[in-house]
Amino acid sequence: MNKTIRRASAFTLLLVLALLVRATWVQFYEGRALADDKDNRRNAIETYSAPLGNIIVGGRSVTGSARTTTGDLEYKRTYTDGRLYAAVTGYASQAYAPTQLEGIYTDLLNGTDSRLRSVMDTLTGRRADPGNVITTIDPDVQRAAFDALGNKKGGAVAVDPKTGRILAAVSTPSYDPSSLTDAGTAGAAWKKLTTDPDKPLVNRALRQPLPPGSTFKLVVAAAALEDGLYTSVDQRTDSPDPYTLPGTNRVLTNEDPDAPCTNATIRTALQYSCNNVFAKMAVTLGQDKVKAMAEKFGFNDDELDVPVRAYTSVYPSDMYPSQTALTGIGQFDVTATPLQMALVSAAIANGGKLVAPHMVDRVTDSGGDVLRDHGDADSREIMSSSTAEQLRSAMRTVVEKGTGTNARVPGATVGGKTGTAQHGENNSQVPYAWFTSYGTSDSTGKEVAVAVVVEQSDAARSEVSGNGLAAPVAQAMMRAALED
Repeated sequence: MNKTIRRASAFTLLLVLALLVRATWVQFYEGRALADDKDNRRNAIETYSAPLGNIIVGGRSVTGSARTTTGDLEYKRTYTDGRLYAAVTGYASQAYAPTQLEGIYTDLLNGTDSRLRSVMDTLTGRRADPGNVITTIDPDVQRAAFDALGNKKGGAVAVDPKTGRILAAVSTPSYDPSSLTDAGTAGAAWKKLTTDPDKPLVNRALRQPLPPGSTFKLVVAAAALEDGLYTSVDQRTDSPDPYTLPGTNRVLTNEDPDAPCTNATIRTALQYSCNNVFAKMAVTLGQDKVKAMAEKFGFNDDELDVPVRAYTSVYPSDMYPSQTALTGIGQFDVTATPLQMALVSAAIANGGKLVAPHMVDRVTDSGGDVLRDHGDADSREIMSSSTAEQLRSAMRTVVEKGTGTNARVPGATVGGKTGTAQHGENNSQVPYAWFTSYGTSDSTGKEVAVAVVVEQSDAARSEVSGNGLAAPVAQAMMRAALED
């Protein structure tokens, strides 16, 4: 009998120990995961039990909080000029996971960031007052881009070349983040947005890589000058017109058959956007050298955070020479975002040095004390100052008397490059219109670099061009950025 009791006691003790181990595991190891589970209603109740911190543009909050009248969530997010800033703020929703800056700085904006807690907050378990996110966005440049894009489908980015501050990030068509904030109405709005064929939730400024067309010729020109293939933008190149793609019978022509593209200099080739020159140049350099230069600018970087993670702009590998030729004019499998092409112009404008782009200047606590300052961004050398100066000069020729005349800004020195990229099999769909440029105020020395892509507009196919559709948007942005 005693033996049976001992065995039962031992078995019971093992059960108790197993229960204690399991309880400890759940409480200390799985507890955090359970607390952070997106389906845990308590998290939403806690997050929206008080007003959130704000995202600041130009010294003004473009976000806010308002009391709700139904349900157990006491507050909901509000937006001022929501469509204008949607590509920057993203949305904070009672029903869906937050995006863009709202998502990246969720803990700061809802007061759970450990940097916000005082000793008393820790002792009492009280949630700290939320912090704020101060952006680098210039409201005038943002508005200029948004208004100039209008009903066009596209994206635009402006960057300060010397500091890396992103002054504008616009995507159209846009959407009102306020439509997604209330759990009671967010579902219908979400369905409408996600079924819209124009995809307004896509951030075309940062997260929609497309063939950059002839704007990529700046990268090829930089590679040729840095490699020593040509020592000057005014040196004649070895470029037959038309140019037959290596290993094929396909002849590559130019948009303007009367343009002086035979053996043209880099300056003339950029001025008239000569395909034969840059296709031949890419083949002569070889894909490895073109790729190396592209990667210096940021292509193939899958960790470009601004702090929103930008989609990767791509320069391909393992190509036939004919495909390398097509990459020389920004086609084949080359893709880029407006952010990436703005960085190309920014590095050229900044004497060959590329400053890391960033959309957030600093984050603060509720009292304004700085928790982190992003003002001193890293920089790296992309090309020599001599190469950068030559490219700036050639880009000025494009705007002054070439394919980019619609980007001229009174009182400023402007250089740019147009691009028209094929879209669809055998270019069966409306081409993409691109423009990238830099501008410098003649009176103040202020600088800006911009890039614009127009995916679709009301223009007839024959009227689609970088100068006709994208350059006027860039011009409006530069004018706004360079005003004293």
